[in-house]
Amino acid sequence: MSSTPLVFSGVSLESLLKQLRLLSWGAADILRAYARGEQPPYGFPLVLNVEDGGDGPVTAADLAVNSWLISGLESCFESASWKVISEESVKDSFLDKEVRGADWLWILDPLDGTKDFLQGTGEYAVHLALVHKQKSVLGVVVLPEKDELWFGIDDFGAWCEDRKGQKNFVKFSERRYIKDLILVASRNHRDVRLETLLANLEIGSSRSVGSVGCKIATILRGETDIYISLSGKTAPKDWDMAAPEAILKAAGGRFTHADGIELRYNKGDFLQQGCLIASHGYSHHEICEKVLSELKYIDPEFKV
Repeated sequence: MSSTPLVFSGVSLESLLKQLRLLSWGAADILRAYARGEQPPYGFPLVLNVEDGGDGPVTAADLAVNSWLISGLESCFESASWKVISEESVKDSFLDKEVRGADWLWILDPLDGTKDFLQGTGEYAVHLALVHKQKSVLGVVVLPEKDELWFGIDDFGAWCEDRKGQKNFVKFSERRYIKDLILVASRNHRDVRLETLLANLEIGSSRSVGSVGCKIATILRGETDIYISLSGKTAPKDWDMAAPEAILKAAGGRFTHADGIELRYNKGDFLQQGCLIASHGYSHHEICEKVLSELKYIDPEFKV
């Protein structure tokens, strides 16, 4: 990891990481309390009500963590020139020209994997990403049920911390050939095209995991090697991908469209459409070429 001091929008890296740790573990405590039916900390209501949002269920847990993160970032860094949006507040900010034109923008997902949270799988996460000129340069993913806090910073490195601050670094697997790779796939977001693509790739094996943050963490631990997102009726959003992508890339992995184009954020609609491929990097180009070849037959009109 580089020892070069970094400054993000006028804020030192040291002060930023200190606050991000507090906010992340606080968010984890809120979600764990709701998941267990216990009284959440920081004065949030006990009842876990569930409402249907535009893209799926929205819970009191989503809204509590959303409030916790936004108020924490805004109150602790009042002089910073960044803007903040989240999955739960983006509708209010969608037409805000200052947000849309911001060079520095926080993109938050207070609860990635809401369905898994409600199903009790434990595979949910909190995402925080700092985007600079449409590029995700800092990512934070906290996995409450594993007590893992992942950081990734562009040109600096990636690592995982526990609640005591003990650091563990990325351990990509040594698997190189497609026939040996382990795919991490969605449990709740799959369609016929994706199933056909995965079958035709002839990847060694696969496992189903909820939340994009949880999926990418399995690659960072060396448990899996590749993740593929193929837009169906709906596409993933900026807040699904920005934080995990920043961490994976900072660790030396790859996260691109199938044609190798890098992901960009705050482009206008917050959608991450197409075929997105995340991997430990060793076979990324080969995988992309094979995916492109297969998609020509599966869906010739599909835009990667």
